[in-house]
Amino acid sequence: PHPAPAPEQVLRADLARALAAEVAGEADFSVTARALNTMDASNYRRVPLGTVAPRDAGDVAATLAVCREYGVPVVARGAGTSIAGQATGTGVVLDFTRHMNGLLALDPEARTARVQPGLILDRLRDAAAPHGLTFGPDPSTHSRCTLGGMIGNNSCGSHSVAWGTTADNVHALDVRTYRGAAHHLTPGDWTGAPEGLRDLVHGHLALLRTGYPELPRRISGYALDALLPERGADLPRFFCGTEGTLGLVTEATVRLVEAPAARALAVLGYADESAAAEAAPGLLPYAPLTVEGMAADLVPDPRGLPRGGAWLFVETGGATRAEARRNAEALARAADAADSLVVDDPAGQRALWRVREDASGTATRMPDGSEAWPGWEDCAVPPARLGAYLRDFRALLAEHGLRGTPYGHFGDGCIHVRIDFDLLTPDGVGRFRRFSEELAALVVRHGGSLSGEHGDGMARAELLPALYGDDLVRLFGDTKDVWDPDGALNPGVLVRP
Repeated sequence: PHPAPAPEQVLRADLARALAAEVAGEADFSVTARALNTMDASNYRRVPLGTVAPRDAGDVAATLAVCREYGVPVVARGAGTSIAGQATGTGVVLDFTRHMNGLLALDPEARTARVQPGLILDRLRDAAAPHGLTFGPDPSTHSRCTLGGMIGNNSCGSHSVAWGTTADNVHALDVRTYRGAAHHLTPGDWTGAPEGLRDLVHGHLALLRTGYPELPRRISGYALDALLPERGADLPRFFCGTEGTLGLVTEATVRLVEAPAARALAVLGYADESAAAEAAPGLLPYAPLTVEGMAADLVPDPRGLPRGGAWLFVETGGATRAEARRNAEALARAADAADSLVVDDPAGQRALWRVREDASGTATRMPDGSEAWPGWEDCAVPPARLGAYLRDFRALLAEHGLRGTPYGHFGDGCIHVRIDFDLLTPDGVGRFRRFSEELAALVVRHGGSLSGEHGDGMARAELLPALYGDDLVRLFGDTKDVWDPDGALNPGVLVRP
């Protein structure tokens, strides 16, 4: 006789049938679909019960209704490029990339676009380009990341010194909660928010005014301070970076920015990484588009780069190629660099940017071929503290016998790094935990944020009390309860990890 099916197999079969009957899109509970959604770009693996590719907001509502009936959690997913584990889950994964991936409208005069959550960023940028516009945030995954994922993570990219984070560029959001409520979030309009959120905020004004560090790349936690009266109760800004834990975005209105007609690139050479980091804040008054940094240990062949042991890649814009070059040359003269190079022809700039972009691939391998891992990809500190932080960070790596090569958004104080953790043995995982706790304390000592771009997910959420304290972290939990009292949207991520 055949053994009786395990309870999970029964649940999976019943859930698949119920969803297939109610949803116009695809409900796929096959081994292949489950395997493909077991991982994102992080260190974490969680096997879902199955996946749904909704066709529209009605399908999202129908999926949530069935999942409520069966008591199954839901995770929203775009391209799965998340590095902190927040695009994986053990319930139903909603894949927005197949159908809900449209550009619904683009208004060049208002400089806005209405998008669905599965729209790939480059499709939006390609549509905006003929109008001289672009979407400012530009993660390195721009060819595949989705607007919904960017909203979930509050993504940034190399041009955030000029155009800010995703939260700075979102005007309105349509959101569906696990219990099926639809909310239209716009700045200053509390009628679009769940009942109880305004009272929660107004009951903790002092904590919200004093509990957050001031820095350009503070992505960790819930941005409840965006709901303060003096900040216009900006509900869309608050919602960005909530990692699918409060509600699911079904449509967004985003702002577009004017793209410079011409660009030039100044590459500035410094003696070492700390010198480059300490120089970066002084370039911000010149209104650069980017201030990216990396050290020589990420550059196998420095030919074509200025003399130095570390470099800043600083992009400037202008109405003409000559104006962009003048802006870059003025910045280079003021930079106090050991050596510099200014390039204004597009091909030359692409070749130099390729050096910087290749660094992110180089960082995933050590010189001996061993693998380096994410998990501490993107801490951020105030830009003025970056040089000191990097010295302390490298010392902490050495103390733990770990290797990693920092690089990233020096103008914003945000550092990317892959580290050669041993995640396969108990001793290695123990060292990962000890290092994580000590690094969190180091970031806080420098006035920083545990996440400066990729979100807390499962990688950093447990350490949020070190950054925010117990009272503010409890308030994050209360906020989760207002939006998602069942705790069924991306459970274990960001809140109550």
